Amino acid sequence: MDRFHASDTFLAERQVVHFRDQRRNSTNRNTSDSSDLDRRTDEAERLLRRIATHHVPAVFASSFGAEDMVLIDMIARNALRIRLFTLDTGRLPEETHTLIERTRERYALPVDIFTPDARLLQTFVRENGVNAFYRSTELRKSCCAVRKTEPLKRALVAKGAWITGLRRAQAVTRQNVPLEEFDAVHGLPKFNPLAEWGDDDVWSYLRTHNVPYNALHDRGFPSIGCAPCTRAVKAGEDIRAGRWWWEAPEHKECGLHARPPGIPMRGNDASAESVPA
Repeated sequence: MDRFHASDTFLAERQVVHFRDQRRNSTNRNTSDSSDLDRRTDEAERLLRRIATHHVPAVFASSFGAEDMVLIDMIARNALRIRLFTLDTGRLPEETHTLIERTRERYALPVDIFTPDARLLQTFVRENGVNAFYRSTELRKSCCAVRKTEPLKRALVAKGAWITGLRRAQAVTRQNVPLEEFDAVHGLPKFNPLAEWGDDDVWSYLRTHNVPYNALHDRGFPSIGCAPCTRAVKAGEDIRAGRWWWEAPEHKECGLHARPPGIPMRGNDASAESVPA
Protein backbone atom coordinates (compact mmCIF):
# COMPACT_ATOMS: atom_id res chain seq x y z
CA MET A 1 0.00 0.00 0.00
CA ASP A 2 1.49 3.30 -1.12
CA ARG A 3 0.62 5.16 2.05
CA PHE A 4 2.96 2.89 3.99
CA HIS A 5 6.06 3.50 1.85
CA ALA A 6 8.76 5.62 3.48
CA SER A 7 9.90 7.10 0.15
CA ASP A 8 6.81 8.95 -1.06
CA THR A 9 5.96 12.57 -1.76
CA PHE A 10 7.57 13.59 1.55
CA LEU A 11 10.95 13.01 -0.06
CA ALA A 12 10.49 15.65 -2.75
CA GLU A 13 13.62 17.66 -3.44
CA ARG A 14 12.16 20.69 -1.64
CA GLN A 15 11.90 18.71 1.59
CA VAL A 16 15.41 17.29 1.27
CA VAL A 17 16.86 20.78 0.86
CA HIS A 18 14.81 22.08 3.81
CA PHE A 19 16.09 19.48 6.26
CA ARG A 20 19.68 19.71 5.04
CA ASP A 21 19.63 23.48 5.46
CA GLN A 22 18.05 23.08 8.89
CA ARG A 23 21.00 20.94 10.00
CA ARG A 24 23.53 23.46 8.65
CA ASN A 25 21.78 26.37 10.32
CA SER A 26 22.16 24.68 13.70
CA THR A 27 25.87 25.56 13.62
CA ASN A 28 25.24 29.29 13.12
CA ARG A 29 25.02 29.99 16.83
CA ASN A 30 25.97 33.16 18.68
CA THR A 31 28.56 33.21 21.49
CA SER A 32 25.92 32.75 24.17
CA ASP A 33 24.52 29.69 22.43
CA SER A 34 28.00 28.17 22.04
CA SER A 35 28.70 28.69 25.72
CA ASP A 36 25.43 27.01 26.57
CA LEU A 37 26.33 24.01 24.41
CA ASP A 38 29.75 23.83 26.07
CA ARG A 39 28.02 23.79 29.46
CA ARG A 40 25.59 21.07 28.41
CA THR A 41 28.42 19.02 26.95
CA ASP A 42 30.46 19.32 30.14
CA GLU A 43 27.47 18.29 32.27
CA ALA A 44 26.70 15.28 30.06
CA GLU A 45 30.33 14.12 30.08
CA ARG A 46 30.58 14.47 33.86
CA LEU A 47 27.45 12.36 34.24
CA LEU A 48 28.85 9.72 31.87
CA ARG A 49 32.09 9.58 33.85
CA ARG A 50 30.14 9.12 37.07
CA ILE A 51 28.10 6.32 35.53
CA ALA A 52 31.22 4.56 34.21
CA THR A 53 32.86 4.77 37.64
CA HIS A 54 29.99 3.94 39.98
CA HIS A 55 27.69 1.65 37.95
CA VAL A 56 29.96 -1.05 36.57
CA PRO A 57 29.21 -2.58 34.15
CA ALA A 58 27.32 0.27 32.45
CA VAL A 59 25.88 -0.07 28.95
CA PHE A 60 24.55 2.36 26.36
CA ALA A 61 21.50 1.27 24.37
CA SER A 62 21.90 2.96 20.99
CA SER A 63 19.58 3.08 18.00
CA PHE A 64 22.20 5.20 16.21
CA GLY A 65 19.94 8.24 16.03
CA ALA A 66 21.46 11.73 16.06
CA GLU A 67 21.46 12.07 19.86
CA ASP A 68 22.90 8.57 20.22
CA MET A 69 25.81 9.56 18.02
CA VAL A 70 26.48 12.49 20.37
CA LEU A 71 26.75 10.08 23.29
CA ILE A 72 28.89 7.60 21.37
CA ASP A 73 31.29 10.42 20.51
CA MET A 74 31.44 11.52 24.18
CA ILE A 75 32.05 7.97 25.38
CA ALA A 76 34.85 7.48 22.85
CA ARG A 77 36.47 10.89 23.44
CA ASN A 78 36.60 10.26 27.17
CA ALA A 79 37.65 6.60 26.80
CA LEU A 80 34.87 5.55 29.15
CA ARG A 81 34.28 1.93 30.13
CA ILE A 82 30.70 1.93 28.86
CA ARG A 83 29.69 -0.92 26.58
CA LEU A 84 27.65 -0.11 23.48
CA PHE A 85 24.80 -2.29 22.25
CA THR A 86 21.97 -2.04 19.76
CA LEU A 87 18.79 -3.95 18.96
CA ASP A 88 18.66 -5.24 15.41
CA THR A 89 14.96 -5.85 14.88
CA GLY A 90 15.41 -7.41 11.47
CA ARG A 91 13.58 -4.48 9.84
CA LEU A 92 16.15 -1.68 10.15
CA PRO A 93 16.89 0.57 7.15
CA GLU A 94 20.09 -0.14 5.25
CA GLU A 95 21.27 3.36 6.16
CA THR A 96 21.26 2.38 9.84
CA HIS A 97 23.38 -0.70 9.18
CA THR A 98 25.79 1.46 7.19
CA LEU A 99 26.11 3.89 10.12
CA ILE A 100 26.76 1.04 12.56
CA GLU A 101 29.73 -0.03 10.45
CA ARG A 102 30.97 3.57 10.09
CA THR A 103 30.80 3.90 13.88
CA ARG A 104 32.84 0.73 14.39
CA GLU A 105 35.51 2.04 12.02
CA ARG A 106 35.54 5.63 13.30
CA TYR A 107 35.70 4.91 17.02
CA ALA A 108 37.12 1.37 17.14
CA LEU A 109 34.35 0.46 19.57
CA PRO A 110 32.72 -2.97 19.73
CA VAL A 111 28.96 -2.96 19.18
CA ASP A 112 27.00 -5.79 20.77
CA ILE A 113 23.98 -6.66 18.63
CA PHE A 114 20.88 -8.27 20.10
CA THR A 115 18.31 -9.81 17.77
CA PRO A 116 14.78 -11.15 18.32
CA ASP A 117 14.26 -14.64 19.65
CA ALA A 118 13.74 -16.69 16.47
CA ARG A 119 10.93 -18.84 17.87
CA LEU A 120 8.99 -15.88 19.27
CA LEU A 121 9.34 -13.98 16.00
CA GLN A 122 8.34 -16.96 13.89
CA THR A 123 5.23 -17.50 16.01
CA PHE A 124 4.22 -13.84 15.80
CA VAL A 125 4.63 -13.71 12.01
CA ARG A 126 2.85 -17.04 11.48
CA GLU A 127 -0.13 -15.98 13.58
CA ASN A 128 -0.40 -12.35 12.55
CA GLY A 129 1.52 -11.72 9.33
CA VAL A 130 4.79 -9.95 8.65
CA ASN A 131 3.23 -6.45 8.62
CA ALA A 132 0.57 -6.96 11.28
CA PHE A 133 1.58 -3.73 13.03
CA TYR A 134 -0.38 -1.67 10.51
CA ARG A 135 -3.67 -3.24 11.62
CA SER A 136 -3.82 -2.06 15.23
CA THR A 137 -1.85 -0.44 18.02
CA GLU A 138 -2.05 -3.68 19.99
CA LEU A 139 -0.45 -5.71 17.20
CA ARG A 140 2.17 -3.03 16.65
CA LYS A 141 3.12 -3.14 20.33
CA SER A 142 3.21 -6.93 20.20
CA CYS A 143 5.62 -6.73 17.28
CA CYS A 144 7.78 -4.24 19.21
CA ALA A 145 7.70 -6.56 22.22
CA VAL A 146 9.15 -9.42 20.17
CA ARG A 147 11.63 -7.38 18.16
CA LYS A 148 12.73 -4.86 20.83
CA THR A 149 11.52 -5.38 24.39
CA GLU A 150 12.51 -9.03 24.77
CA PRO A 151 16.01 -8.51 23.31
CA LEU A 152 16.46 -5.47 25.58
CA LYS A 153 15.69 -7.62 28.60
CA ARG A 154 18.51 -9.97 27.61
CA ALA A 155 20.88 -7.07 26.94
CA LEU A 156 20.40 -5.67 30.45
CA VAL A 157 20.98 -8.86 32.42
CA ALA A 158 23.61 -8.37 35.17
CA LYS A 159 24.28 -4.76 34.19
CA GLY A 160 25.01 -1.94 36.65
CA ALA A 161 23.09 0.74 34.75
CA TRP A 162 21.86 1.57 31.28
CA ILE A 163 22.09 4.80 29.32
CA THR A 164 19.73 6.10 26.63
CA GLY A 165 19.50 9.05 24.24
CA LEU A 166 16.01 10.03 25.38
CA ARG A 167 15.30 13.77 25.22
CA ARG A 168 12.30 15.79 26.37
CA ALA A 169 12.14 17.60 23.04
CA GLN A 170 11.59 14.38 21.10
CA ALA A 171 7.88 13.84 21.68
CA VAL A 172 4.85 14.55 23.86
CA THR A 173 5.39 11.15 25.47
CA ARG A 174 8.86 12.23 26.64
CA GLN A 175 8.27 15.71 28.03
CA ASN A 176 9.06 14.60 31.59
CA VAL A 177 12.10 12.42 30.92
CA PRO A 178 14.56 12.82 33.83
CA LEU A 179 18.34 12.81 33.74
CA GLU A 180 18.37 9.90 36.17
CA GLU A 181 15.79 7.37 37.33
CA PHE A 182 15.44 3.82 38.57
CA ASP A 183 14.17 1.36 35.98
CA ALA A 184 11.81 -0.79 38.04
CA VAL A 185 11.07 -3.05 35.06
CA HIS A 186 14.69 -4.19 34.71
CA GLY A 187 15.78 -3.44 38.27
CA LEU A 188 18.69 -1.06 37.65
CA PRO A 189 19.49 2.67 37.38
CA LYS A 190 18.75 4.35 34.07
CA PHE A 191 20.36 7.56 32.80
CA ASN A 192 19.31 9.97 30.06
CA PRO A 193 22.27 12.39 29.83
CA LEU A 194 20.78 14.45 26.98
CA ALA A 195 17.30 14.80 28.50
CA GLU A 196 17.54 18.61 28.51
CA TRP A 197 19.13 18.97 25.06
CA GLY A 198 17.22 20.58 22.21
CA ASP A 199 17.48 19.65 18.54
CA ASP A 200 19.88 22.53 17.85
CA ASP A 201 22.16 21.35 20.65
CA VAL A 202 22.36 17.89 19.11
CA TRP A 203 23.07 19.06 15.58
CA SER A 204 25.52 21.74 16.63
CA TYR A 205 27.51 19.11 18.53
CA LEU A 206 27.51 16.73 15.55
CA ARG A 207 28.72 19.45 13.18
CA THR A 208 31.29 20.85 15.60
CA HIS A 209 32.90 17.45 16.21
CA ASN A 210 32.35 16.08 12.71
CA VAL A 211 30.36 13.13 14.06
CA PRO A 212 28.88 10.72 11.49
CA TYR A 213 25.11 10.39 11.39
CA ASN A 214 22.39 8.51 9.55
CA ALA A 215 22.00 9.64 5.92
CA LEU A 216 18.21 9.49 6.34
CA HIS A 217 18.36 12.58 8.58
CA ASP A 218 19.17 14.66 5.48
CA ARG A 219 16.16 13.20 3.68
CA GLY A 220 13.52 14.37 6.14
CA PHE A 221 13.78 11.61 8.77
CA PRO A 222 14.48 13.29 12.14
CA SER A 223 13.55 10.08 14.01
CA ILE A 224 14.46 6.67 12.60
CA GLY A 225 13.20 3.27 13.65
CA CYS A 226 12.27 0.20 11.64
CA ALA A 227 11.94 0.86 7.91
CA PRO A 228 8.23 -0.05 7.51
CA CYS A 229 7.31 1.99 10.60
CA THR A 230 9.15 5.20 9.70
CA ARG A 231 8.43 7.86 7.09
CA ALA A 232 9.85 11.29 6.40
CA VAL A 233 8.10 14.26 8.00
CA LYS A 234 6.84 17.51 6.56
CA ALA A 235 8.42 20.82 7.53
CA GLY A 236 6.87 21.93 10.82
CA GLU A 237 5.74 18.48 11.90
CA ASP A 238 6.76 16.97 15.24
CA ILE A 239 10.11 15.20 14.92
CA ARG A 240 8.48 11.85 15.74
CA ALA A 241 5.50 12.37 13.46
CA GLY A 242 7.01 9.88 11.03
CA ARG A 243 7.16 7.08 13.60
CA TRP A 244 4.04 4.83 13.47
CA TRP A 245 2.36 7.75 11.71
CA TRP A 246 -0.99 5.94 11.55
CA GLU A 247 -1.29 6.10 15.38
CA ALA A 248 -2.19 8.91 17.77
CA PRO A 249 0.85 10.78 19.20
CA GLU A 250 0.22 9.60 22.77
CA HIS A 251 0.63 5.96 21.66
CA LYS A 252 4.00 6.41 19.95
CA GLU A 253 6.29 4.41 22.22
CA CYS A 254 7.56 0.90 21.59
CA GLY A 255 7.74 -0.35 25.18
CA LEU A 256 11.50 -0.03 25.70
CA HIS A 257 10.95 2.80 28.17
CA ALA A 258 7.81 1.54 29.90
CA ARG A 259 7.40 2.35 33.59
CA PRO A 260 5.06 0.76 36.12
CA PRO A 261 2.32 3.25 37.09
CA GLY A 262 2.76 5.24 40.28
CA ILE A 263 6.56 5.21 40.35
CA PRO A 264 7.89 8.80 40.42
CA MET A 265 10.75 9.94 38.24
CA ARG A 266 13.90 11.22 39.90
CA GLY A 267 14.82 14.74 38.94
CA ASN A 268 11.27 15.75 38.01
CA ASP A 269 8.13 16.89 39.71
CA ALA A 270 6.65 13.95 41.62
CA SER A 271 3.34 14.51 39.84
CA ALA A 272 4.89 14.02 36.40
CA GLU A 273 3.28 11.41 34.19
CA SER A 274 5.17 8.20 33.47
CA VAL A 275 6.65 7.55 30.08
CA PRO A 276 4.06 5.20 28.55
CA ALA A 277 4.69 1.90 26.88
